[in-house]
Amino acid sequence: MKNIFAILLMLSVTLTFAQEKQKVTVEKDGDTTIATYYHDNGLIAQEGAFNKEGNLDGVWTSFDTNGKKVAIGNYENGKKVGKWLFWSNNKLKEVDYVDSKVASVSEWTDKVQLATSN
Repeated sequence: MKNIFAILLMLSVTLTFAQEKQKVTVEKDGDTTIATYYHDNGLIAQEGAFNKEGNLDGVWTSFDTNGKKVAIGNYENGKKVGKWLFWSNNKLKEVDYVDSKVASVSEWTDKVQLATSN
């Protein structure tokens, strides 16, 4: 029992230090909490909202350390839904989610579709 408590305590301390390093701003808008996470250089890393239950909800957008958009997608009550877009180098990947599960993936480069899978 002491070992479990010690492990939980170490995990808690580790998570606390990790959270202190990343700057976050939050803003209440009715039952919604809008959160913006920042990279160490001050640029936005991620932004999106949480519903009143504390679950991810609505559009979330992620940016790299240079401010370039790398992902955008939608959550409904904590579950990934619909089309998500991921940018990497010269590629665009479109992932369709149903109930947080991947339904299909398509990938393009220079406006040419490379592959589609279901």
